[in-house]
Amino acid sequence: MSRGAMTDRAQSETTFDPSARIAEELRLDVNAIRAVVRLLAEGATVPFIARYRKEQSGGLDEVAVRAIEEKREYLLELDARKQTILAAIDEQGKLTPQLRAAIENAWVKSALEDLYLPFKPKRRTRALIARERGLEPLANRILAQPTSGNPDADARAYVDAKKEVADTAAALAGARDIVAETIAERPDVRSVVRARFDREAAVQTRAVAAKTKAPTKFEAYYEFAEKRRTIPSHRLLAILRGEEEGVLRMKVAVDEEALGRDLVARVGVKRNSPFGGQLEEAVHDAQKRLVLPSVESDVRAELKEQADIDAVKVFAQNLKELLLAAPFGRHVVLGIDPGQRTGCKCVIVDDTGKLVTHTLINLVQGPAALEHAKKTVRELISKYKPSAIAVGNGTHGRETADFCRDLLAAEKKAGAKAEPMVVLVSESGASVYSASDVAREELPDVDLTVRGAVSIARRLQDPLAELVKVDPKSIGVGQYQHDVHQPLLKKKLDEVIESCVNAVGVELNTASALLLSRVAGLSNSLAKKVVAHRDKNGAFRSRKELLDVSGLGPKAFEQAAGFVRIRGAKNPLDASAVHPERYALVEKIAKDAGVELSALVGNAELAKKIPWSKYVTKDVGLPTLEDIAKELAKPGRDPRAAFEAPAFRDDVRTIEDVKEGMKLSGVVTNVTAFGAFVDIGVHQDGLVHVSQLADRFVRDPHEVVKVGDRLDVVVLGVDLPRKRISLTARKSASPN
Repeated sequence: MSRGAMTDRAQSETTFDPSARIAEELRLDVNAIRAVVRLLAEGATVPFIARYRKEQSGGLDEVAVRAIEEKREYLLELDARKQTILAAIDEQGKLTPQLRAAIENAWVKSALEDLYLPFKPKRRTRALIARERGLEPLANRILAQPTSGNPDADARAYVDAKKEVADTAAALAGARDIVAETIAERPDVRSVVRARFDREAAVQTRAVAAKTKAPTKFEAYYEFAEKRRTIPSHRLLAILRGEEEGVLRMKVAVDEEALGRDLVARVGVKRNSPFGGQLEEAVHDAQKRLVLPSVESDVRAELKEQADIDAVKVFAQNLKELLLAAPFGRHVVLGIDPGQRTGCKCVIVDDTGKLVTHTLINLVQGPAALEHAKKTVRELISKYKPSAIAVGNGTHGRETADFCRDLLAAEKKAGAKAEPMVVLVSESGASVYSASDVAREELPDVDLTVRGAVSIARRLQDPLAELVKVDPKSIGVGQYQHDVHQPLLKKKLDEVIESCVNAVGVELNTASALLLSRVAGLSNSLAKKVVAHRDKNGAFRSRKELLDVSGLGPKAFEQAAGFVRIRGAKNPLDASAVHPERYALVEKIAKDAGVELSALVGNAELAKKIPWSKYVTKDVGLPTLEDIAKELAKPGRDPRAAFEAPAFRDDVRTIEDVKEGMKLSGVVTNVTAFGAFVDIGVHQDGLVHVSQLADRFVRDPHEVVKVGDRLDVVVLGVDLPRKRISLTARKSASPN
């Protein structure tokens, strides 16, 4: 954003209150919105407002607060644009009270720009050239449509070779150019065109013959049409990708003949005027040459914008479910990054995720190598006693997991007491993390392959803490994520990560700087300072010690403190989601109950007996007190589900093993607008089309499944050449 734009935005923010408009559009209480808008303007974060300012916000949840934040941003930008336009038109001396009112009451960007269009600086158009040739009076004559006179006779007065007006036909053509531009810039005319596009526009595609000699993935769109209003985001994005690759041509079309009749009626062509024919010709020229291309371009942009929004929502929902996947917890884990040619990288990470040791085994280079691998894994298990073996699910992942299970079965048969579970873990994005600056900072003394194995092990321990280090686009849960508007995608995914991190809470004394930077109120620089302070001075003993961090002031502390946890702190509330601003209140509640604070925290029975309504004040209402009660019953509770390892069929290990009619269990790895992808343990996800997700009509796959769900499916078909597996989750499907 330019400095001038920032100044306009700052001025707009101080004079324009968007609350009433937001309330009208979102249908929410205006007082709650006004409070949220004020808190946002003061620098409060969305998680903080939703969690700790419920009395002021009327109990609005995070989704509603984010909607207010987005609408506020849009309206502030719109208002800043209005001020720029008003100033520009006023400078031209053409700002009338009616025009000012129309601009101030425009709440859609396209409508605002239509109002500004006649006053906007232009390049050299045909109309501008005609004006320079002195043809504007003739154009005004055509627009006026007098009932007497003759266009050819009037045009003779404008014939001038020096001005490049060779004859009456040239004079009339130039005048019509002026008329066409005048008509095309009328807001009411553009409104008629936009209304028809809104009612009936269809997305039409055709194939580019030269590109279709060989099969393509866009064959479904070679001859295709669908209404603008109903085309789903994934279909539009596929078409746009096909157009980008030169395989398709896309057009957003309307009935141009009917539109022409609408415009002739709107302009008011008079059949009894000698100039009516000239005006009608100019109307059709304006339609074909100026208005249609302009509005179609706007509609294409709107379609792309909405498709981006829809696709980003799908990605965000999937990412949320992935980040909030059940953690295995703080246990020692043996992580294995499978490999055939280069071998399998094995690491041991302790219960905090710290790398303890690493080594290499090979499972495919002969009996001696296999025996060495068995011996190595046995020794790692014996010495470090891992609770689980996390195996990356990439190439050779299933075979590596089977090797571990067979080894453990043999050990158990031989009398081994402890048997770690074997879990296949998604390794999407692990290689991206391995080569990142974050990985180099965390694990500077080991190579890329070892870092990947460490990431796999940590993903099992705590998916959230590890996946925040990876570019979300590399995690593999999106839908056309590389085709959508990247700033929008980044903003939404950042919001999702922030929301998930703050919903779970962060252990202050073990969290990485990257994880801490996602805590409300902590920037990247502040998070690094927190870690540096911790490294220099030792573990934080209380939340209050955050204020000792250089550069971390009261505002940042207010926003962040409730979302960090300190296990084993002197004050037990430091391990809970109770905000430090309410510590005094909780201490009073404990005193009134006749117990020590430590006896109240974690005592669900005692928390139930407290007369909470007694503690309602002007600043603290029942919503906050109810949150405190929940925290006292279960301090620092983790909202994520309990861990459950997925199980795959032993006899189905490759896509060649998958047969039509098989009943399988799998894990949902990605949900799109057209269905869900399911890992059935063969290194090739199967697709459950939206029509096969349930025995009822499903509009949105997210209604019935989410990333991480266990799903029972039946195989509908296997396409080996294309490596495609079709599945159904309908209960009515009966396996052969």
